[in-house]
Amino acid sequence: MRVKKLFVVAIAAAVGLAAVVASLATAESSKESAAAGQPEMQLPPGWTAEDMQAMMAAATPGKMQERLAKDAGVWLCKSTMWMAPDTEPIASEGKSTVTPIMDGRYTKCEMEGEMPGMGPYHGLAIYGFDNVSQQFVCTWLDNMSTGFANGVGELSEDGKTLTWNFTANCPIQKKPVALREIETVTGPNTKTLEMFGTDPKSGKEFKMMSIELTKK
Repeated sequence: MRVKKLFVVAIAAAVGLAAVVASLATAESSKESAAAGQPEMQLPPGWTAEDMQAMMAAATPGKMQERLAKDAGVWLCKSTMWMAPDTEPIASEGKSTVTPIMDGRYTKCEMEGEMPGMGPYHGLAIYGFDNVSQQFVCTWLDNMSTGFANGVGELSEDGKTLTWNFTANCPIQKKPVALREIETVTGPNTKTLEMFGTDPKSGKEFKMMSIELTKK
């Protein structure tokens, strides 16, 4: 019964969000309608012009979305992975394809490669900048798991380093764990990505992965 209630709440929230988005689009088009001599759409009960402006500002891409879109293109990846602290590194190669989506509001990143001993690897991430929370946001999934990793990021003052803090479920500990990722621009067409996590056996933080990316 609890699952059913949660499902109903989720659907209601989704419908509500869709209604808001639809109303925003209608509000924008109503300006054109008014200019054409048609009546302008009325604001919902209790709404002010400032409320509508806040909604439109939240939906409008800006400099931070442009910062993410600059990565658009194909990147060649040289990866080094460690399964646990003080273990031998595992090297592999792949590529990352970054594409702006939703009219520049988000970017999609698809990674392809070979996971030594495990076969082909395919990962998918959606990156964005939330104008309301003023944070970079990301959702990640891949073919080596059945869950999502969700993160928030902070950009350094010089604009070269994005530090991400992710949360994902650990299959060994059976609970959410923290992951830290540092993405650093090293040149016009190069950057590095370092991933840190906590070893489930020793509790020690270690570098899990390091990727050198070069844009084609």
